[in-house]
Amino acid sequence: MSGHNQLAHHIVGPRVYVVILFALLAGTGLTVWASFIDLGVWNPVIALAIATTKAVLVVLYFMHVRYSSKLTVLTVGAGIFMFLTLISLTLADYISRAWGNW
Repeated sequence: MSGHNQLAHHIVGPRVYVVILFALLAGTGLTVWASFIDLGVWNPVIALAIATTKAVLVVLYFMHVRYSSKLTVLTVGAGIFMFLTLISLTLADYISRAWGNW
């Protein structure tokens, strides 16, 4: 066996999970609070920013991507890139449907 141990895992203590739990609860409270404020066109932007932050915390800590190999990080990144590509293509199609009717 070479000098690198493939079976070594990073041990995450309970304190990290408690901190992330409270961060997610704070994000949920922030989402509820923001839903009662009329920010016009910024409401969905704020809601998506909070949701994206919470999703990143879940992926990094509960799915252990933060302590995973670079291949796992690359796989997650490729999935996010593919998701954004498909959303972009869908929105481009949706926007261009009534192109000549304006």
